[in-house]
Amino acid sequence: MTAAGARRRTRVLAVGGAVVAAVLVGLAAAVLGIELRVDMRNGQPPMVIGLPLVAGFALAFALLGWGALAVLERFSERAATIWTWLAVIVLLVSFVPILSAEATAGARTVLAAMHLAVAAVLVPLLRRRG
Repeated sequence: MTAAGARRRTRVLAVGGAVVAAVLVGLAAAVLGIELRVDMRNGQPPMVIGLPLVAGFALAFALLGWGALAVLERFSERAATIWTWLAVIVLLVSFVPILSAEATAGARTVLAAMHLAVAAVLVPLLRRRG
């Protein structure tokens, strides 16, 4: 397998692993009886965050992360370092809605754990060269 093929395979596994990690946290919440009900205080009824939504968002952000890294790799020799800093910033910003929404402490904790689980899989694996 070529280096590019190995890198692509690792990154596909990273995206899949990020989705699995988020879903596993969601399943653990369900087993513990924690309902992920969030009120964004925008006049809309509270939203229940289910596993399809969790998987979809994890997939979308994992693919966006991969795409951002691929673009950076075309233009910079320090792409992995730049991307890692961007990923950390995005992770930190992703906590803002969790902190600003109306939700139980359990729901907030689970949502934060999902964000951390996705980052814990994506950051080291997407940075890998192959």
